[in-house]
Amino acid sequence: MYTPRWAHTDDNHAWVEAWADGKWYFLGACEPEPVLNLGWFNAPASRGMLMHTKVFGRYEGPEEVMAVTPSYTEINVIDNYAPTAKAVVVVKDVDGRIVEGAQVDFKVYNYAEFFTVATKTTDKNGCASLTAGKGDMLVWASKDGRFGYAKCSFGKDKELTLVLSKQEGETYKVDLDIVPPVEGANLPEVSDEQRQENDARMAQEDAIRNAYVATMMDEKKAVEALKPFGLKGNSLAKSIQMLVASRGNYQTLLDFFQFAHEQGKAEHAAALLNVLSEKDWRDVPLEVLKDHFVHTAMKEGMSLEDWSVLANPRVDVEMLTPYRSFFLNQFSKEEAAAFVESPAQLVDWCIEHIEVDNALNVQRIPVSPVGVWKARKADERSRNIFFVSVARSLGIYAQIDAVTGKVQYVEPRDGKLYDVNFAVRSLNRVPTGTLKAAYRPIKSLSDPKYYSHFTLSKFKDGRFQLLSYDEGDVDMGGGATWGNLLKEGLRLDVGYYMLITGTRMASGAVLSQISFFTIEEGKETKVQLVMRESKDQVQVIGNFNSESLFQPVGEQTSAESLLQACGRGYFVVGVLGVGQEPTNHALRDIAALRGEFEKWGRQMVLLFPSEEQYKKFRPEEFPGLPSTIQYGIDIDNSIQKQIYETMKLSSKNTLPMFIIADTFNRVVFVSQGYTIGLGEQLMKVVHGL
Repeated sequence: MYTPRWAHTDDNHAWVEAWADGKWYFLGACEPEPVLNLGWFNAPASRGMLMHTKVFGRYEGPEEVMAVTPSYTEINVIDNYAPTAKAVVVVKDVDGRIVEGAQVDFKVYNYAEFFTVATKTTDKNGCASLTAGKGDMLVWASKDGRFGYAKCSFGKDKELTLVLSKQEGETYKVDLDIVPPVEGANLPEVSDEQRQENDARMAQEDAIRNAYVATMMDEKKAVEALKPFGLKGNSLAKSIQMLVASRGNYQTLLDFFQFAHEQGKAEHAAALLNVLSEKDWRDVPLEVLKDHFVHTAMKEGMSLEDWSVLANPRVDVEMLTPYRSFFLNQFSKEEAAAFVESPAQLVDWCIEHIEVDNALNVQRIPVSPVGVWKARKADERSRNIFFVSVARSLGIYAQIDAVTGKVQYVEPRDGKLYDVNFAVRSLNRVPTGTLKAAYRPIKSLSDPKYYSHFTLSKFKDGRFQLLSYDEGDVDMGGGATWGNLLKEGLRLDVGYYMLITGTRMASGAVLSQISFFTIEEGKETKVQLVMRESKDQVQVIGNFNSESLFQPVGEQTSAESLLQACGRGYFVVGVLGVGQEPTNHALRDIAALRGEFEKWGRQMVLLFPSEEQYKKFRPEEFPGLPSTIQYGIDIDNSIQKQIYETMKLSSKNTLPMFIIADTFNRVVFVSQGYTIGLGEQLMKVVHGL
């Protein structure tokens, strides 16, 4: 079961359903609960806009069909989780005539883009429909390069007419206020005995997992393990980091270092591992590392960094496989030399020998490069991965651009990067222009972040495709921002673009702006990056007794009031669910804004439901938490109960709970359960105080 994007917060989620006694029940994929139909995501799911799943073969059940493929039927199951409504979209041309065969995309705002969660095609009456949760989507219709769009409020708009009146080249902007569905979780009852039994099982499972985790590398173990290989400086520091991050795969990395060390090339091993991702460190097999290490030649004058780029086994999101030794034996020396001298000939070879058929890979799981070679048939994405893999195997620098998705190679005759166009047998360098965005900082945001606050997309065939810039560490910051991307100017291919900005409110609503503009060759295009703000001031939304008692952790044995702990003024109180995904997200979001919380200077009291829960808490998993945090035990769960009752929350057990309150007992912010960007939401309120 999958919700492609939440409407009230960023990110997505998947879980499991089980058939029992003639009925479907759901359960968390890896979050055991005492009863069925219970998970940390009950409340978020009640605010969902779309849930779907895939059924093998042709399915003719009562659910709305989203898509039919030769392998499976995709169905819409949102009715099982949230109140829903149906909307019919009618598409017309500028002369008012019905348009059959138009593509209609239903889009949810998430990670600063309007993400397509469902695609339909209009029938002979120009109609397409969708059943969804009772919130807002952006509906986008397109055909033959023309498009039209509008906001659809499910539950209010039974029919929406879209006119294909827009076309490439028009410059304008539009504001959209997006409201997600309201929360309405229906939680099953759990007895104290059931909860205690489940907690006991969880404790046993935690002990098993923690015993395994204890066998993994920490920094001290990593330093000792790497001593025999003679690594120094930054190479050693990075290798220590990689070993620790590799978790249960650390022995594979050590075996690889040993293999390289025996050849006097431990530094090469470190360089190769360094171009891989943290996830790759955790699961890359030794045979893959050896294959790409051994069969990538270190040419005369080549730097270690350039060698590692060429040796990189990762092209896109494919499963890593050993393929270099295979491809080096498939071409004659004359063929290989010709490809290296002119990579365009390798493009021609792919056009002639690899048939592209996207219908054969409806799951869009990349086929391995060797698999493409043997089948001589592949989907477009697998063909692209194949080309880059073969090129690198032969010593040609090639890549799939992480931002645009374009296949590219370095032409040896001029050292420049060229785009591959498998439809045209010629060198292809797309002309470029520059985009420069001005931004007037709002009080709560000095430097907007890509994906959190804005995104860019490029127009193609009536739709816009997202440019995928570096997101950095999702939990700890970094990545592309207005300051390092658009402030001084960004070089882009010529074409038509869309800039989306969005301010997520505590309620989950979004204040968005969409700007359309054109990048022309050799010219600078100037736009405004606008982060819209709510006109409403911070409001008192409830009451909370600041004299409430909690038990501080540590040496202090007596209970203390929040007023005593925090002093006069505003403070933050959070009740945590240790080991639960929503709490983990919340703590990492707060850690990412450590500097801002410490600058504010007010106290943040984080409470655990019991001492047993506190003992399970591992603060080292959340580096960078603000120094203004105090930890404590919520005595008899009294503070949790008070927040639930006074703020009229939907569940007394869903964690985490966070409030911002003051010592006059006024609450100005509340959050419960799963929320991406909690730290930013807290700081928005703080800046408004």
